[in-house]
Amino acid sequence: MAERATAGDVLPDPVRRWRALFPPAQWVPAYQAEWLPRDLIAGVTLAAYAVPVAMAYASLAGLPPQSGIYGYLLGGVWYALFGTSRQLAIGPTSAISLLVGVTVASMANGDPVRWASIAALTALLVACMSVLAWVLRLSALINFIGEMILVGFKAGAALSIAMTQLPKLFGVPGGGEHFFARVWVFAGQLGDTHPVVLGCGLVALALLVLGEKWLPGRPVPLLLVALALVVMSVSSLGELGVTVVGALPQGLPALSWPSLKPSDVDGILPLAGACFLLAYIEGVSAARTLASQHGYEIDPRQELLALGAANLAVAFGHGFPVTGGLSQSAVNDQAGARTPLALVFASATLTLCLLLLTGLLRNLPNVVLAAIVLVAVRGLIDINALRHLWRVSRFEFGIAMVALVGVLLLGILKGVLLAAVVSILMLIGRVSRPHVAFLGRIPGTQRFSDLARHPDNEVVPGVVIVRVEAPLVYFNAGYVSDVVRRQVHAEATPVQMVVWDLSSSLYVDVVGARMLADVQEVWSRQGIQLRLADAHAEVRDILRAEGLAARVNRIDRRTSVDDIITAFRPVS
Repeated sequence: MAERATAGDVLPDPVRRWRALFPPAQWVPAYQAEWLPRDLIAGVTLAAYAVPVAMAYASLAGLPPQSGIYGYLLGGVWYALFGTSRQLAIGPTSAISLLVGVTVASMANGDPVRWASIAALTALLVACMSVLAWVLRLSALINFIGEMILVGFKAGAALSIAMTQLPKLFGVPGGGEHFFARVWVFAGQLGDTHPVVLGCGLVALALLVLGEKWLPGRPVPLLLVALALVVMSVSSLGELGVTVVGALPQGLPALSWPSLKPSDVDGILPLAGACFLLAYIEGVSAARTLASQHGYEIDPRQELLALGAANLAVAFGHGFPVTGGLSQSAVNDQAGARTPLALVFASATLTLCLLLLTGLLRNLPNVVLAAIVLVAVRGLIDINALRHLWRVSRFEFGIAMVALVGVLLLGILKGVLLAAVVSILMLIGRVSRPHVAFLGRIPGTQRFSDLARHPDNEVVPGVVIVRVEAPLVYFNAGYVSDVVRRQVHAEATPVQMVVWDLSSSLYVDVVGARMLADVQEVWSRQGIQLRLADAHAEVRDILRAEGLAARVNRIDRRTSVDDIITAFRPVS
């Protein structure tokens, strides 16, 4: 699908901007006939996967089952018009569904009509925030939520979601406002477990897990739904306490503006902000994963516009916020999707289902939906990623744990924000006390490295060579100055020169430059020279502006540590 540019293909700027704004203008002209059956099969397969999963996630959000289907139906088409990923599938996700369900519960006061209106209004606000972020070019905000935060967040979200579904699996009412309260309530209700419901749930779980193993890439949840409907129609499970979804409204959603305004609902803006952050992060992360597998790139800024378009359509269709999820996108990808046209075929298939097949789903057991959710969120707990973080970086593992525990204690939004704030504070803490390396010559070379890591390096008598492995800025300048001064005073041989290697300090602010000027002034009175080496361009500019060039001999782009050491003549 990659476009081959030639000298004659240079397009005027307005045309290039239009093609970037409307991606079908790029992939439709390059569409190949052999891709059509693959996109068609992928679309039908995605729809088959989406029906039971969307219904399950809608129940997780506290909404009627059809609300989740509307998310796939409307969101997918509009993402296909503006999105830059070829395989990303748009619909409800477990994390956003849980966030909506938990948060809206306190806003709706038990009124299902108000509940649905708040959910639709949330989707509308997510759309507005996405478009505003697109206009302001805020796509870089995803960089503040690192991979280690996502690993912990997903694990915490999976555990939270599981605790909302386990009571349904055991046939007990459950309850509780947060994870640990739900665990406590659930533990107290285990004695009231409904054996028939639990038996059905365990069978459903087993079939889903075995189906994933034996039928990879197939719509196993749909097959389970079909089997459950047959069993319910020929057995008396309903009389034994197995509850069902009930009748779904036939037909397409009536498009209309949400009946509520933001001012009508306290707390709607924080909820929409949380959904927007989660939707963008989850969607772009999934899109990047798929793009790297297929050798193309996505446009993170354009994804904001696509997210806005998808949620705007869902808001008018009485759904709740949607985004690109990795699980549904994996189904779309494995089924052979080559372009976003697969999403159009999926929406067309869902349209037929809503028009003709809703009556078939009325006897679907709720415990089967709970089993589908439990298996779906199982993949969110990435044990291998956690082990890798533990092995490679305890720092990043700690941030992942903050995200996990934060989600369990505080909820999804506050947990993610807590982890982001903690990670930023920890990074600032690291930069405020950076590693200060004192260097020696690598034997037989003109290069220098850390003496602490390589004791066999050659020490230059009378010279201290220092390299700070961080920017020199206002909140670490004092610490760095103290460390270097202590080392100079601790040298057994009188120090005649300090060589400051600036190659690892990509930025120096005014305070950092003045710190260098201060230590130079102190050392010059003690007969110690200060020399600067390997300073980057912007660093050289600010050091010269602070008047250091005249005081340290020179500051240029050519002088290296080896040059200074070679020219050094110790005073006997």
